[in-house]
Amino acid sequence: MRRYATGFALATTLAISVLASSIATAQPKDAGSAPLAKGDGGSSAPIATTSSSSSGAGSGAPLATGDKPAMDGPTYTVRLRDLEARVDELKDQIRRSHTRLALLSDTILSGGAAGSRSEVVFKNEMSSAYRLVKALVVLDGAIQYNRADDTGALADQKEIPVFTGSVSPGDHTVQVQLTFQGNGYGVFTYLKGYKFEVKSSHSFTVVEGKTLSVTATSLEKGGVTTPLDQRPAVEWREKIQALGAGGSGGGGK
Repeated sequence: MRRYATGFALATTLAISVLASSIATAQPKDAGSAPLAKGDGGSSAPIATTSSSSSGAGSGAPLATGDKPAMDGPTYTVRLRDLEARVDELKDQIRRSHTRLALLSDTILSGGAAGSRSEVVFKNEMSSAYRLVKALVVLDGAIQYNRADDTGALADQKEIPVFTGSVSPGDHTVQVQLTFQGNGYGVFTYLKGYKFEVKSSHSFTVVEGKTLSVTATSLEKGGVTTPLDQRPAVEWREKIQALGAGGSGGGGK
């Protein structure tokens, strides 16, 4: 296992080095410079290339050197952003691969207990200014929870167990879609005319012999100067424990 981890680290370092080299070579070239030829006296002069006509006319014309035109600023910016996006994607793949490797190592060291489970919990920590009127939770493309309620009963549920059961080892994705109704009194009654929709997804990895608890928490981000429509957000947490251990949600990374 240590040998595989070392090989994975070397491959990761090499991949990042290749992308970094691509970024360095993508810098625009100086269009004003020209190749120089060394003369007998030690001085340098521009190289001139001419071609003679096959008909013997004696006229010469410069030959194309075949060099690519210099890259302009906007093109360089686009290429740089593309490379940066590829680096970020690679970092995410490295993080997930590292997680899988660590979980696999724990499974092997613990004797490789058969089976794996997952738990998905939703928590609502929004203030009274936002009333939850609809919640939809999807796990690997299958709807696990779907409820709409305008009476306030859904908003009063601060924690909702969404899924608990066996899942196949590997990668999984959970998605949530929440709808909040503005809720205010007195001078803040105008909030009732607003609805806020929040969508978020999270990918996680489950291995043999472990239970992975995933908690999605709706909360407000920002401060008093943050626009109301930008405050609702979803925070994800994971908690890994041995198969058969009690408890769900809560802590984790």
